[in-house]
Amino acid sequence: MSSVPARVGVLGGGRMGAGIAHAFCLAGSDVVVVERDETAADAGMVRVTQALARSVERGTTAEDIAALTARVSVSTDYAAFAPCALVIEAVPEDLALKRQALRAVEDVLAADAWLATNTSSLSVDALADALQRPGRFCGLHFFNPVPASTLIEVVLGAQTSPDLEAATRTWVEALGKTPVVVRDTPGFASSRLGVAIALEAMRMLEEGVATAEDIDAAMVLGYRHPVGPLRTTDLVGLDVRLGIAEYLASTLGPRFTPPAILREKVAQGHLGRKSGRGFFDWEDAPPSPVPSRAPHASPAEPVKGERT
Repeated sequence: MSSVPARVGVLGGGRMGAGIAHAFCLAGSDVVVVERDETAADAGMVRVTQALARSVERGTTAEDIAALTARVSVSTDYAAFAPCALVIEAVPEDLALKRQALRAVEDVLAADAWLATNTSSLSVDALADALQRPGRFCGLHFFNPVPASTLIEVVLGAQTSPDLEAATRTWVEALGKTPVVVRDTPGFASSRLGVAIALEAMRMLEEGVATAEDIDAAMVLGYRHPVGPLRTTDLVGLDVRLGIAEYLASTLGPRFTPPAILREKVAQGHLGRKSGRGFFDWEDAPPSPVPSRAPHASPAEPVKGERT
């Protein structure tokens, strides 16, 4: 029978981190989320609790909300990860930031614990270079929104242990999702394809080929995409898409050069759903907070305690 680790840690309690914590909690894990300060930790707990409550309301779990939330805790202390068999890093797409965060997590983990990154495009091998135990590290690329997505991209670095590859398949299946295993390459499979389509849609909009609504409708109705590429970009975040496109352009060439319309919207603060406006207006959807650059405490900062 498929199973998940008994105790799982998530570094970062933003939209993605909270979604990952929600998924493992529903599958039976005790989950601890570590954030940079008390305010961010409280916000992370609210996100996870709200997601669990929705699962209870929809009947996707037989457990009640009290039992579920009892398995979730938040902390501002990296030491809270010490008992975890698996920790997943979910901080912003910045190589230096992720390397620093992963080193800090590895320092408190047991030698037999597993470590993963939720990066959507950065090199797993480049991140592994910062670690003492790169064989126990891989990419676990969850998709947004985590509860609704049925895919997790498993990214294998050059030194990833075969035991970890086997374990990830078990975990993903226990979460009720499907693993797609790829080797470490810029953008992996999903981001590379998704960004390529989205960038071309932006160029079409920029050139006046069609409206954003009609460009998206062409993909939804013609190719059965559940959501069009421009609306998906709004959900992912235009700033996130811009960062990925810049990275892919630097590694794979000019075909991934971000179009001017994307840069302009990001410069104007039109980041998509989380800011209330992107390629579409999201006035009816409450904007989610725009995260700061670093959603966790620096390893050098004072740390506090864990709580539920």
